[in-house]
Amino acid sequence: MFALPMRLHRLVPLTFLVLVPGCSIFSGGSELGDPDYATEASTNLKRGDQALESGQYQLAEKYYEYVKTKFPFLEASRQAELRLADVSFERELWTEAADRYTGFVKLHPTSNKVDYAAYRAALSHYRDMPTDWFMVPPSSEKDQTQVKSAWDAYGDFLRMYPDSQYAADAKKQQAEVRNRLIRHEVYVADFYEKRNRWAAAVNRLETVVAKFPGPNDDQYLFRLHGLYSKLQDQPKARGALERIITRSPGTPSAEKARQMLGS
Repeated sequence: MFALPMRLHRLVPLTFLVLVPGCSIFSGGSELGDPDYATEASTNLKRGDQALESGQYQLAEKYYEYVKTKFPFLEASRQAELRLADVSFERELWTEAADRYTGFVKLHPTSNKVDYAAYRAALSHYRDMPTDWFMVPPSSEKDQTQVKSAWDAYGDFLRMYPDSQYAADAKKQQAEVRNRLIRHEVYVADFYEKRNRWAAAVNRLETVVAKFPGPNDDQYLFRLHGLYSKLQDQPKARGALERIITRSPGTPSAEKARQMLGS
């Protein structure tokens, strides 16, 4: 009888696991089993919650969809709607999760869970931002659509729910998003400046100091002074230095700007 080499014996079990239908070593839980629907909405919600906690996402979704459809006028239906967004979030379907959370906010603005939904919508965009891997270009060089969406969503959340229990975490995450957007704008400004496209570089740096003001504004304003000088726009070159003096009075940067204006 033909015998498999020992190396292949070790590979067969893994191959079997990968190919067997319904089994997954990556899904975070089994999807086996059909829902056992109850007559009470609360019982179905509870069973959906248990399935969600155990990683049975499709099963959980069935319970929540059942509650949403069969009990449309009960509070349980709104809870199920929010749980469906949670299912998408746990499955790392970030776009779907953001859409579901945002939909909940629009449909149920008076819910006591509306701040949770708004925060999780922002967090979904945050989790979907490009990452830095050593084998690929840095995140500042990638598409920034989700970064901008996260910035807008956090801004909306903090404006609408400043006293939410999630506000502190949102502010920390928003600060990271802000830094990501600044890095991208500066990266593009560097790209244009190296190619002597001064006006395009100016637009990017003006975006930074206008939309994302922070402790590094002075260095960007000094760069703007240099770029406006290359464009032979002396009023705007002086204006960049004057902004440093106004924004950072009494600092070494302000003193340097004054000296440059005097010269």
